[in-house]
Formats: sequence, structure tokens, C-alpha cells
Amino acid sequence: MSRKQFGFFTRLLDAVPAAQRYALALEQIKAAEAYGFKSAWVAQHHFHGDEGGLPSPFPFLSYVAANTSRIRLGTGVVTLVMEDPVRVAEDAVVTDILSQGRLEVGFGSGGTPASYSAFGERFEDRHSTFNRNLNTVKSAWKGEELSGGNHLWPPGTGLEKRSWQATFSAFGGKKAGEDSDGLLLSRTQPRPPGRPGASLSDLQLPIVEAYLEALPSGQAPRILASRSVFVADDREEAFQLARKGLSRQVKKFRAAGHTIDDTNIETLIRTFDVHLGTPDDVLASLSKDRTLDHATEIAIQVHSVDPEHHFILRSLELFATQVAPQL
Repeated sequence: MSRKQFGFFTRLLDAVPAAQRYALALEQIKAAEAYGFKSAWVAQHHFHGDEGGLPSPFPFLSYVAANTSRIRLGTGVVTLVMEDPVRVAEDAVVTDILSQGRLEVGFGSGGTPASYSAFGERFEDRHSTFNRNLNTVKSAWKGEELSGGNHLWPPGTGLEKRSWQATFSAFGGKKAGEDSDGLLLSRTQPRPPGRPGASLSDLQLPIVEAYLEALPSGQAPRILASRSVFVADDREEAFQLARKGLSRQVKKFRAAGHTIDDTNIETLIRTFDVHLGTPDDVLASLSKDRTLDHATEIAIQVHSVDPEHHFILRSLELFATQVAPQL
């Protein structure tokens, strides 16, 4: 595995009220910066606090920017179908200015069907709406004229060169490449019918290949692979925490129509693509992930284990000091 940059990813899922979630997430990101992580990424979710605790990523990242100095700050992702694209372009530029050029903007079409109607959108139209909105955002950043002869102010700060697209498909990987965007790969994804034993690499390497083939000549690839990683001092303690956290995910995935094997904790760890245990355990596990050979950056998150705050801080420390140097 070639030398990588490492990032920290959070869905802000600490089991506390919203204000405390945001305070704890800031503390985690500040710790990641202190340990040498190059980026911090936050997810956007609407309405369902058990899926993610942040509906408005730009105000939060501006708050983080005021309390950090070096770490790049990314959205993983803005659910662009449910947003006004001009408003997104404006908010991103202001956040980028406040962070002194540290913003990275990842986009996705979203995945919770029940959320779309509140924004006047249809789940069935998400791909066409996403493409249209993304074109508007990037045109605004480039200084191109918007409807009514308007231009973005403050003007764009080069964010079109720090744009990313998240996808589960080779078709989406091809589009990200054609658009010269970075490619965001998920920490896990459902196995297709008939392939329950497929590895995450089996599913994601075709996406990477489609992306690389579609990139314009001379364009450097940007591939960020998010991974579920929980590092602990004690293996048994890590497994106990994982058993509690992963069991919460089974009901949700089954309700969405997925087949989940919860025979024991080992099957759950494989199903949800979790790398956990001692530093040596995590190093051995990550080293088998062939997708990471192509990633330019790896962003680690504790979801779906979702341990308490102090365990997250310790996991960041152990990963930075004992895992990352050997990767």
C-alpha cells in the first residue's frame, strides 16, 4: 500500500442532545488535527437523528474552522437533491473564506426516501435533480452567469477544484471522473442479490476503474475511501462495544430489505465491513483491503460501532500513533 493521507469522518452520533453532539464532534476533530490527520469530514442527514446528527454542515464547519488551524474540512456529503444549489454555492464560499481555503465539498444524491417530500422533491427524480443542481453549483463557483444576469458574490474561491462525488456504482464513478471531481467511496455498501459473500473491494474496485478511465488526460486522481475503524487497547473490549453498536444496525437494514447475518459478532463485523481490535488487528485487516491500494486518502469513522466519546478519542490516538505509520 502506497503512502496515504488520513482523515477523520463523523456522523455526529454521540448519544447526547444536539448541542453536546456538536461540542464533542469539535473536540474529536481538534484531537484529529493534533494527531496529524489531514482532513475531517461530516455527513449531512435530515430529520432522523439516529442516522446522523447534522442537517446543516456549513455552519458547523465554520464553527470548526474558528477552532482549528490546519485540518481540511469536508462535507461527506451535502445531499444536493434537497438543497437550493445557489444557496449551497454561496454557503460553501463563505465557509471556505472563513476557513482560509480549507474546505472540501462532497456531494451526493441522498439515500433516505422519506426525506425528499419535505423539500418538494421525489426520490425517483434524485439522479436528474442531482446532476442539474451540481452543474449550477459549479457554474456559480466558476463565476459563470446565473439566471437574471447574476454572478456569485463573494466570488468563487476555486472550490470547483475541490468538489467530490459520492457513489455506489461504476456509472457514478465514471461521472465523477468525467467531471474532474474527486471520488468518495463509502465505508460499506449493501451486497447485490446473488452476491452475499462479495467483499467491499469486489464492489468498489469497478467504481475506481471506471473513475480512473474517465478522468481527463493529465488529471490527478482524488479518491477518498471511508472506512469503519475502531482501535482499542483491548480486543475483547472492542468486540463488546461492536456487539452493542452493530446490533442496533440490524433492524434498520432488514427494514430496508437487506439480508443480514447476525449469527455472531464475527458475521456482523464482516457484514458491516468493520476494522476493529488492537492496532495490530486493525493494521492486518486494513492491509487486506485492495481498494485502499488506489485511494489517495483514507477517512476513518467509528460508525457503526459508535462507542462513547472517550473511546473515540483513544481510537484516534491509537490509529495515528500505531496504525497509520505502518500503513
